[in-house]
Amino acid sequence: MGESTVTPLEGRDQAIPYPVTAEPRQRRLDRLRTPRRPRLWFEILLIGVSYWTYSLVRNAVPEQRAEALRNTDWIWRAEHDLGIAVEESVNHAVNSVTWLIVGMNYYYATLHFIVTLAVLVWLYRSHPGRYAATRLVLFATTAVALVGYYLYPLAPPRLMPGGDFIDTVMVHQTWGSMASGDLKNMSNQYAAMPSMHIGWSVWCGLTIFALARLPWVRILGLLYPVATLVVIVATANHFWLDAVGGILCLAFGFAVARVWYGAVPYALPRVPQPRAPR
Repeated sequence: MGESTVTPLEGRDQAIPYPVTAEPRQRRLDRLRTPRRPRLWFEILLIGVSYWTYSLVRNAVPEQRAEALRNTDWIWRAEHDLGIAVEESVNHAVNSVTWLIVGMNYYYATLHFIVTLAVLVWLYRSHPGRYAATRLVLFATTAVALVGYYLYPLAPPRLMPGGDFIDTVMVHQTWGSMASGDLKNMSNQYAAMPSMHIGWSVWCGLTIFALARLPWVRILGLLYPVATLVVIVATANHFWLDAVGGILCLAFGFAVARVWYGAVPYALPRVPQPRAPR
């Protein structure tokens, strides 16, 4: 009854916790990986600076005309070997319908930016928990595309010497293409591979299809990249294989987001979860 209980010292060494110097660092990393509600001022600044940087880097890539034209010849031959070299026929067929090709010229010049920004705004407002991860997909896709422009300069079909492609912007005198007319000196003429019109439009389409609630809106999401594919070919701005390059860049973007956040962006909570107290 009066005996005191003595706690044995055996195993005491094992009970001593390991140094926790790495713990705050891990907590900081976990906080960075945890989706949080985006801040409007930061997002506007980030998107503006990112697009400015993208344009600067894209246009700073040396215009390697000889290599770009060699690569164009190779792409065109490869498509003939694959039996998919129908871009010229599509270009001529659509160009014969004036109202249609004029509409496609404006589509090519504007929707690329308008729809992408609209989807970002929608994500910001309606899916704040998924916004950062989905935005990371877009940014990583664009970043790896810049590498493609540098390593593989490629002339668009409309600049192919000896080809019979029609530069629809020049023929119909429509506004907007940074690669034709008076604006051509402001843009790298040989950055056709990969096609970011496709990379960005497929990103938009998948995001809308995965997260929209109305069935008709989801269907429109899927139709948008399909329409974009027809437009980039009909206007002689890209080959089919440029579109494949854009999709590969997008796959890289999704892989980066999956590794960083540990889940596909669309599987994250719609609204960020409250953070645990420190």
